[in-house]
Amino acid sequence: MVLPRITISGLRGGSGKTILSVGLAAALSKAGENVIPFKKGPDYIDAGWLALAARKPCHNLDAFLVDPHTTVASFVSHSKEDGISIIEGNRGLYDSIDPDGSTSTAELAKLLVSPLILIVDCTKSTRTIAALVMGCSHFDPDVDLRAVVLNNVAGSRHESKLRKNIEKFTGISVIGAIPKLTSEDFPERHMGLIPTAEHDWAYEAVDAAGNIAAKYLDLDLVRQIARSPLIPVPRTDQLPMARPKPRLDGYRPRIGVVQDSAFQFYYPENLEALEEAGAEVVSFSLVSGEPIPELDGLYIGGGFPETHAKELAANAAGRDKIKALAEAGLPIYAECGGLMFLGKELVLEGERYPMAGILPIVFGLSKKPQGHGYTVVKVDGANPYYESGTQLKGHEFHYSSVLEFNGKESDLAFSMVRGKGLYNGRDGMIYKNVLATYTHIHALGAPQWAEGLVRLAAVYSHK
Repeated sequence: MVLPRITISGLRGGSGKTILSVGLAAALSKAGENVIPFKKGPDYIDAGWLALAARKPCHNLDAFLVDPHTTVASFVSHSKEDGISIIEGNRGLYDSIDPDGSTSTAELAKLLVSPLILIVDCTKSTRTIAALVMGCSHFDPDVDLRAVVLNNVAGSRHESKLRKNIEKFTGISVIGAIPKLTSEDFPERHMGLIPTAEHDWAYEAVDAAGNIAAKYLDLDLVRQIARSPLIPVPRTDQLPMARPKPRLDGYRPRIGVVQDSAFQFYYPENLEALEEAGAEVVSFSLVSGEPIPELDGLYIGGGFPETHAKELAANAAGRDKIKALAEAGLPIYAECGGLMFLGKELVLEGERYPMAGILPIVFGLSKKPQGHGYTVVKVDGANPYYESGTQLKGHEFHYSSVLEFNGKESDLAFSMVRGKGLYNGRDGMIYKNVLATYTHIHALGAPQWAEGLVRLAAVYSHK
């Protein structure tokens, strides 16, 4: 089975990978191609833009959070022989948490046997760019670096010099040159690009990126590169994925998922895993103040509750309802932004906003990240979700921090092997059937997560 595919990478974060990837997805989709988007690494925001450009869910591929076998299986299961899979890398091509490069975009491209397009910021440079491209090409000869896109080109003379040097010294094709853009198509915030759900003109931004790609890139060459892998990937049925075990009693407990502009960071695989484990997933909003539906369980993901603190504080009925449900034993699993919402208060610029009040924690916001990167946690505390001794791989990225912690450390179920966590090197606050944590997990790397939440929801439904 041959699946057309390309991986997009750069020399560093902020090099233009996302605008290039989103632009290609939008331009190729508009031209009639079936584009399947993927994002390398633990990322929600870029994935949201790619999903918008391709008009279909974007799945994350990460061989740290998910074992390599399952990573390939996930890619194969979502890709199409009659489509083009676009995989956006993260950070620089060879950047990794270790000297071996095990978590790099380069290693993912090798794992997927994917040709790679490199975007290079050419600001105030000419011949040196050829040296950088040559270095990327020779650093690991097994990486199939097929083409280069020039970014921030000053004019036709600048472009001509760049093309001649790159093609002369590296033999790698230049398939496009993007000039310095005078307008900001993608406004930025903490984590790079802001979430599409907070962007009133998201479709216009995607269209602008698509127009840039169509105008400045050779889309026919992109198609040729994507359709040129000589080595097929294995068939899906030869790559069984680690999935949650489904319930067999026929009952489908209703698990609510808060999906609005404050809480929007969910991997598609996590929601799919809940359904595969036997749940009915029901979405609702806390920001809008809509009534909370009848539920057997609740999942609150990450996001930016700090930008919606007034709306969340004003929704007293919703906050009180969730607190009452928690007191009644409703299973609630919360990550990062969801953790903050379950706390007592959120303090912003000296003003205190009441949250759900389930956890005795007051959160504040800092100007610098308080936790950033991959995490590894060991389950060593009593909790209703995971067996003791379980090790989970995840990630954290938050600007919030604990201002007041009035609980007990014994209420924290995780010890941090890697990462900062919530309090004193621990994470995973437990209260009755609530587990709230800064660590985000990916369901394909932790299938027991969905099993645990659905099991608890089924028990709750029969109380």
